[in-house]
Amino acid sequence: MNSKNKGNIVLVGMPGAGKSTLGVLLAKTLGKNFIDTDLIIQHRENRLLQDIIDNDGVDEFLRIEEEVLCSLRLENSVIATGGSAVYSDKAMNYLKKDAKVVYISVDFDELKRRLTNITTRGIAVKRGTTLEDMFNERRVLYEKYCDVKIDCTKEDIEKSVEKIANSLSE
Repeated sequence: MNSKNKGNIVLVGMPGAGKSTLGVLLAKTLGKNFIDTDLIIQHRENRLLQDIIDNDGVDEFLRIEEEVLCSLRLENSVIATGGSAVYSDKAMNYLKKDAKVVYISVDFDELKRRLTNITTRGIAVKRGTTLEDMFNERRVLYEKYCDVKIDCTKEDIEKSVEKIANSLSE
């Protein structure tokens, strides 16, 4: 994929999979803009994701997230979505119109190692849901919406970016 391609790349995957970190480097590699939708939500709401979830509930957070995703008017961008973006069929279909969706996959053990702050990080998870429950529920949705799945479990950041970039040019 060359930088003349105005299409977007949407990164989906579990919290802690590396969407934001990989997204910045992928955008630099491909000459695209970088957008982190969690940061857009925080800016728009003028509060942290965790504050929205704690004070308004998961359902309200998901409503806000859908609204923000469906309001994006971007081209030539790498978009790192929140891990819960795939709960909105409307938002995912909207994003897919002008983008390739890349699922950044990591296995459960690696995710468990990376995610030590599930209750303070702003993760949209209903009370009583374990990390493993969330992983199993969301994995199906990531696979449903993605055009490309990249396993980044055992890869360093540079190798992961290279794998993503190569998959987009195929």
